[in-house]
Order: sequence, then C-alpha cells, then structure tokens
Amino acid sequence: MFSLQNKKAVVTGGGSGIGRAIATLFAKQGAEVHILDLTLESAKEAVEDIKKLGGTVFSYACNVASQKEVVATFESIGNIDILINNAGIANVGKVDTTSESDFDRVMEVNVKGVYNCLYAAIPQFRISSGGVIINMASIAAWVGIPDRFAYSTAKGAVMAMTLSVAKDYMNENIRCNSISPARVHTPFVDGFISKNYAGKEAEMFEKLSKSQPIGRMGKPEEIAALALYLCSDEAGFITGCDYPIDGGFIKLNN
Repeated sequence: MFSLQNKKAVVTGGGSGIGRAIATLFAKQGAEVHILDLTLESAKEAVEDIKKLGGTVFSYACNVASQKEVVATFESIGNIDILINNAGIANVGKVDTTSESDFDRVMEVNVKGVYNCLYAAIPQFRISSGGVIINMASIAAWVGIPDRFAYSTAKGAVMAMTLSVAKDYMNENIRCNSISPARVHTPFVDGFISKNYAGKEAEMFEKLSKSQPIGRMGKPEEIAALALYLCSDEAGFITGCDYPIDGGFIKLNN
C-alpha cells in the first residue's frame, strides 16, 4: 500500500522541515523526487540524505514568488504526477502592526508562490493524464491565532485555492487537497522563536508546545505520512478537502 513507484513528485521548500520529511518519505516509497528551494545549498543536505537511502532526487534553485523561474523549472522537469506546495514564510503582527512590505512579502511567497506552482504544474499534469496536488495550509486558516494577521490571511487563500483547483480540474483526473498543521517542530520554528523571542527561547518553546491539547508539537514525519496517503492511489476518492493535523487544536482547545 501507499506505493509511489513510477511517480514523479515536485516538493517546494523541500530542503528542510516538513518539505524535507515529505521528500524523504516519497523517495522511500519509490517516487522520483524534485526539490525546489531558494538555493541549491539549502537543499543539499536533504538531497544527500535521500541519495544515501537509495532514493532518486534532484534539486533546483527556484524562487516560487517568480513566475518566470517557476515555469522554467517545471518545464525542465517535464511531466509530473504529484505537486506538494509547501514553501512558505511566517510573520508576526496584528493588522495595525504589519507593515505593507511585510504583508506583500508574505503574499508573494505564501499565495503567489502557490499560484505560480499551480499555474506551471497543470500543463505537466496533462501530459501525465492527471495527478495529485497537496497545498500546505494551516490551522491559522481555521481559527484566530494572535499576531498572525498576514500569515492567516495567506493560508486562508491557500485553502480557497485548493477548493477552486479541485473543482476546475476534477474532470482532468487532477485531485487537489490541503493539509492544515498546527505547530510542527522544525528548524523553521526554532529560527522563528530565536528571532522573535530572544532570551526566552525555552519558555516560548514550552508555551507553543502546550498550546496543542495533545501537549506537544507535531513531527514533520507525521505530516509527511498524511501527505503520502493523500497522494497515493488509495486516496483516489478524495479531492477538495482540507485535513487538519493539529493535536486537537481546532476542536479541543477549550
């Protein structure tokens, strides 16, 4: 079950964190994995680890906010079967403390970046006579999270794009779903805490961990396992859905 043999998968932001876990698991399950990251250096360690495991992997330096770069990269990869729209950035701030430049930066990566990859991927899916898309949304699209105005706005847009794409391309055998994680322990989270809560890292890590009713952050490998199922043939009846994976955050955080 859950084999990805003879499948070609693109994972944006695949050099670290959730993207790296997805790229690694997909390669283990037989997929030919193509990692897009800002630089080749940022994907180097992930590529080396996947090759050590015997997986087939390629990497590309690509800024997902640039449609020209994205289209050129996808054309060089050719026909694909799976797209994981995982690349994203965070921002702290309420609406009146979020600068225009910060808002634009989040939209460029988290919204336009997803659009650019969808735009470039559809022609490649058609060559393969169909495929599967996973967009990485967030619990921030479901509930109010303090000081995350721009990020929540962007992830709400990602969820809406998921529904639109699922509807528009259903008859072309293209499925599209989204995953909404709560906090997941990645280098991204560690960097975010050190940047925004200097001197209070341990305290903030504990606070963020306990904000999930289950009492801890998620693991990248847990998100990857859900992505694997949704991209497998066993999930062929699923499209246009969002899957919270949140340690009970949405429903049980009373």
